[in-house]
Amino acid sequence: MHLYLYNSQTRQKEIFYPLDKNCVTLYVCGPTIYDHPHIGNARPYVVFDILYRLLENLYPKVLYARNLTDIDDKIIQAARKNQESIENLTTRTKKIFLDNMAALNVKLPTYQPHATDHICDMINMINLLIDKNHAYLQNNHVLFDVNSFKKYGALSGQKEEERKAGARIEVADYKKNPSDFILWKPASDDQPGWSSPWGRGRPGWHIECSAMIKALLGKNIDIHAGGHDLIFPHHENEKAQSEAAHEDIEFVRYWMHNGLLQINGKKMSKSLGNFLTISDILKKVPGEVIRFYLLSTHYRQPFNFTDQGIANAYNLLDRFYHALRKNQTIQYDDAVIIEKNLLDPLLDDLNTPIFI
Repeated sequence: MHLYLYNSQTRQKEIFYPLDKNCVTLYVCGPTIYDHPHIGNARPYVVFDILYRLLENLYPKVLYARNLTDIDDKIIQAARKNQESIENLTTRTKKIFLDNMAALNVKLPTYQPHATDHICDMINMINLLIDKNHAYLQNNHVLFDVNSFKKYGALSGQKEEERKAGARIEVADYKKNPSDFILWKPASDDQPGWSSPWGRGRPGWHIECSAMIKALLGKNIDIHAGGHDLIFPHHENEKAQSEAAHEDIEFVRYWMHNGLLQINGKKMSKSLGNFLTISDILKKVPGEVIRFYLLSTHYRQPFNFTDQGIANAYNLLDRFYHALRKNQTIQYDDAVIIEKNLLDPLLDDLNTPIFI
């Protein structure tokens, strides 16, 4: 009996072989805690909660880390807009996120690190990259030198020309290469900041996850997961800086990414008036219905969230509950056989629609 997972890096389904069969390591990129999480945010946490539970069923021990980004430009801007402290904002929105996850029956991970608790780990990794000539200081910024890492682009498959033309790359005249990304940036007096060898500042987004993974799970891990939109640049940059810092070590064995979510066939956007938070939907249906609905489509496929779809999920889940109530006399041996048969689709790259 094997577990098969689709590896985003090799672009094929592979048998899962953990680094240590007695302890599997899993990391999922967590939220930036500055606002109510939307329904698109819910999908990876529900999907990879299934993976977490499955791994726990198969292996003696699973170490699962899901971070909380509590320092970011979006957080600073939101705190200013709301006229509240960053601490108050992140504490309040963290509670909303955790309450939403509990409503969706998403298990707490083994570790839930805050980025601000690992600033020293980030500074140490940046120093290591500078020492190995993979990073440079320019205009009080420390940047990763993409040209120094020959395997850059291996995860996303993007070539240099595509990266230059692509979105989500910050253009700055102090970069050697447009694709170079920030590891450390200066902080103004009215912004949160920490002392470092390069002056008072704060970390770039990408270095946060690499440093927390190393601190909690090790230099290399079994599975790293998140939404498809994180493949580039976030996960590409994580891979580059982690493997550049620790040469000859494969940072992640299996990369997994869920498809993106749309609302009635359109990209979710506040400007289109179709922006739905998890809290909004929980006012209309129970969390178990949302969870069931999100698992009705294979995780690698795009998900189209509709009112009719959530209504159908509600009715189907209700039918399951009625069936369970009618069959409470089922014998234990029969239950074991059913459970083993039902596990097969999940072993085939988390095929939750077939499982259902």
